[in-house]
Amino acid sequence: MPGWQPSAYKDYQWIVADPELLGGKLAIRGTRLAVSLILECLASGMSFEDIDQSFDCDFPRQALPEVLKVASEFTDSFHVAA
Repeated sequence: MPGWQPSAYKDYQWIVADPELLGGKLAIRGTRLAVSLILECLASGMSFEDIDQSFDCDFPRQALPEVLKVASEFTDSFHVAA
């Protein structure tokens, strides 16, 4: 698919959501890394450099604030347990 670009999630520059990429999971533009994976890495104590080395890619440092912002959006929503 030459020229294909994943769809941006809301107004984010680095966060994308497209069924053609990771089955529609939120991902980091220009990578095949899910936002949830990056959050798991950060939660386990990995640094930005650790993440970059572990996945052998050029993880865009500029994406990190957006990863945290989208996470805060989800944790700020209400969930009612049945």
